[in-house]
Amino acid sequence: MKQSTLSKWLKLILAGLGVCGIIIYALVIPMLAETMVDKYPEFNGWKWPWLILIWVTALPCYSALVLGWKIAANIGADHSFSLSNASLLKWIAILAAVDSAVFFVGNLVYLLLSMNHPSVVLFSLLIVFLGVAISVASAALSHLVRKAAELQTQSDLTI
Repeated sequence: MKQSTLSKWLKLILAGLGVCGIIIYALVIPMLAETMVDKYPEFNGWKWPWLILIWVTALPCYSALVLGWKIAANIGADHSFSLSNASLLKWIAILAAVDSAVFFVGNLVYLLLSMNHPSVVLFSLLIVFLGVAISVASAALSHLVRKAAELQTQSDLTI
């Protein structure tokens, strides 16, 4: 597969993730919140704090999508193994770690404020684990891309 084709596929996937995220964050989650409040009116005071927490977690996700788009553009420009891509992957790792931490801390704070249930906190650990896994994978890829960029630079200098 050519790098330009790979770049186009990556951009298509990132755009699809962005659209799915908008549907989930802007439509599905508010509808679920409204359904929950309709079904259990005692949760009415919890609706907006939870929506704000969830919407705050969208910011690092969309920032990571923008960085992923830049990586795809670099791949299309035949700069796959570059220090720029290594740096972008490092930032994606940081964003995923921060997003996971914010979500976890938010869940704990809401639990302490009696706005959460322990079973929800336990379930949220799966989401936090996914975020940490993305962070670790991005950090590992950043390290490998940096090493490959250094080797490429050395190789270019010897030819």
